[in-house]
Amino acid sequence: MRRTVASALAGVLAGGLLVAAPAGAASRGVRSWDVPTSARITVSGHGYGHGHGMSQYGAEGAARQGLTYRQIANFYYPGTAWGTATGTVTVQLTGDTTPSDLVVRARSGLRLRDTAATGRTVLPDNGATQWRVVTGAGGVSRVHYFKGRWRSFARLTGRGEFSAAGAPITLVTPSGERAYRGRLRTAVTGSGALVTVNELGIDSYLRGVVPLEIPASWSAAAVQAQAVAARTYATYERAHPRSSAYQICDTSSCQVYGGYDAEHPAADAAVVATRRQVLTSGGQPAFTQFGSSSGGWTSAGSVSYLPAREDPYDGWAGNPVHDWTLKLADTVLERAWPKIGDLTRIAVTGRDGNGAWGGRVRSITLTGTAGRVVVSGDTFRSTLGLRSTWLTFSVRPTAG
Repeated sequence: MRRTVASALAGVLAGGLLVAAPAGAASRGVRSWDVPTSARITVSGHGYGHGHGMSQYGAEGAARQGLTYRQIANFYYPGTAWGTATGTVTVQLTGDTTPSDLVVRARSGLRLRDTAATGRTVLPDNGATQWRVVTGAGGVSRVHYFKGRWRSFARLTGRGEFSAAGAPITLVTPSGERAYRGRLRTAVTGSGALVTVNELGIDSYLRGVVPLEIPASWSAAAVQAQAVAARTYATYERAHPRSSAYQICDTSSCQVYGGYDAEHPAADAAVVATRRQVLTSGGQPAFTQFGSSSGGWTSAGSVSYLPAREDPYDGWAGNPVHDWTLKLADTVLERAWPKIGDLTRIAVTGRDGNGAWGGRVRSITLTGTAGRVVVSGDTFRSTLGLRSTWLTFSVRPTAG
């Protein structure tokens, strides 16, 4: 979905400074560079991510200038209104690659629910170290516990769901263990695939999101703005679920969620300080995209409250990706697009018209001895692993 501060690392309020690109602005910065047979290409750029919505480095820069979390949110999502959201959210846990075998650590108060029946069963303290629900042929689910070996406990009519009265439950997966609040169960998608799902209250969910999306040690207002953006994004996804089995995923394709093990006291405080608060548009949850760094201009998104606008907060001294450079041999591009042969020219043929060099690249033509290819700025960025599409080039010959 976007590059965030987490992946980048391991005074102007709503209604002000909205800047529309002038007519013909997309043609600004359209130019080309000849590439000799052996060359070193320097890519210079601004920002990290797609640039839609809130810049996380910008949120911190704004907080350092004294803006509150509401002022930060109003700046990056102009035209939205404030509302509230409660309830639960269902999250696909992609780290469990064997969802037909849902395994959890034994703990006091561990409960089992058959999704086709009512009530929950408190599992006995029988010396077991693990419990599991195995979904076999025909969708039949059986419960086992591990005590030296796996032993049979019960047969279910529906799917099995573990909970512990709000206490964390440790999920055991092939890649390791991770604890989660709420309920864990196996669910079936519309295509018939089994997935592991975590269902929990939306603010409990945020406790496992916010510290993975922004440094919890940053200014309180920036972390609070992140909590509002993340809560709103989750509420939007809940209204537009990814699957019949779950509403949102736990990766950067949605927003990163690490469960109980990811929680941090400062992020918890931000969740509490902004409790239930979300941004809305037309009475519905807003699509609050966010990313690591705007580079000094946000880019227009798919809705009116994600405009392209100058961002005066992104360029503070602690932002290492406001400006960036990367040096590449011409052969890197030739290997990425072998159809062109020996690269002879790079031409930027379209930009969005906002900021230095004419703004973010929309299209690039690569010409070589064997042919040429036209690629979008997004494809060029993703193929080469660049930080953003707001970039330009310089070319120097090298000894070949």
